[in-house]
Amino acid sequence: MQEFGATDAASTTPHAELLTGGVTKRSTRLADGRELIYFDDPDTTLGPERSVDARTLDPRPQTATMRLDVLTGDWISVAAARQNRAFLPPAELDPLAPQTPTNPSEIPSRYDVAVFENRSPSFGPALRTAHGDAPEAADPPQGLDDLAELALGRTRTSVGRCEVVCFSPAHEGSFGTQTPTRARTVIEAWADRTAALSALPGIEQVFPFENRGEAIGVTLAHPHGQIYAYPYVTPRTQQLLRSLDKAGPDLFSRILDSERASTRVILSGEHWTAFVPFAARWPIEVHLVPHRHVADFAETTAAERDELAPLYLRLLRGVDAMYDSPTPYIAAWHQAPVHVARDSARLHLQLTSPRRAADKLKFLAGSEAAMGAWIGDIPPESAAERLRAAVASVPEVTL
Repeated sequence: MQEFGATDAASTTPHAELLTGGVTKRSTRLADGRELIYFDDPDTTLGPERSVDARTLDPRPQTATMRLDVLTGDWISVAAARQNRAFLPPAELDPLAPQTPTNPSEIPSRYDVAVFENRSPSFGPALRTAHGDAPEAADPPQGLDDLAELALGRTRTSVGRCEVVCFSPAHEGSFGTQTPTRARTVIEAWADRTAALSALPGIEQVFPFENRGEAIGVTLAHPHGQIYAYPYVTPRTQQLLRSLDKAGPDLFSRILDSERASTRVILSGEHWTAFVPFAARWPIEVHLVPHRHVADFAETTAAERDELAPLYLRLLRGVDAMYDSPTPYIAAWHQAPVHVARDSARLHLQLTSPRRAADKLKFLAGSEAAMGAWIGDIPPESAAERLRAAVASVPEVTL
């Protein structure tokens, strides 16, 4: 079997930082200047050295351009470089596996968890760095008021950042296939990157997520997720902020109390509760909410992260236990905007799947796709009962 990682490459010892949970962070650069961060498990077998990325790479693409849809106020990023991304490559050409002499992938060294800047991002890079490796934004947004103006033909540079989060060096899998220790390392990476990306100039919201399954549009089987750092507050979150303005800043607390008193709870711990929401849109839809108000992952405590790792794993494994084959899903971690509504918009997971039967998917047709008027196929209480039974069939997970 091919060993992970090139053994004959030059190596270096990146700067190390000890994080909570015993996770070690090591920061370095790829050949074209993109940032690469390793997050080592607390029980890692890896040493401190990492192989150097010796590839010869093309210059980074120009930052994409956003165009304003004047009918909705939405900004649309046009990122043509994304057309060149890998599509379902064979395992021997896995771009997210550690490099080997025959696989010049994106990650030069062996790793536990690795995070790097996307080579073909939808947003960013925001500014030219000290390394001189990033195209400078020609016409960046000038704040939220600038982006809120409506006029025909408006454009702005798509400043921001897109990062890839590799959960494991394995060629196949998902978050749910990781060990509890590895899941805890990924959560630590989410918290670290949320804080770092929120501090970048021009960033208004940070969004960690995982797309799982070809039915969702996944182009790599390698277990991974992504983090987007947007130059605006996303349309979904703007809608949430309007609801908070109308209903009050304690809306999430009231929702949680209501759901915990319902028959739709799937899992609950000391710090987190998972439930099928009262007005679920998708055949499978679960929200996972912290009991304490936290705006984002960076504000969670070590105890909250420790509980989340096994609880989230059991939830995902329960979703997979509903059918004989893995279920496609989008795991979307909603976080408060960087600069507004920090005291009212709460971190929460929205896990959704279009799978409505073993061999059937829900497709968004006229009413949902064109009008945003949803029609649910399965009563949320029935969906919760099935999912609760599936989760109960999964062994307990402990950190």
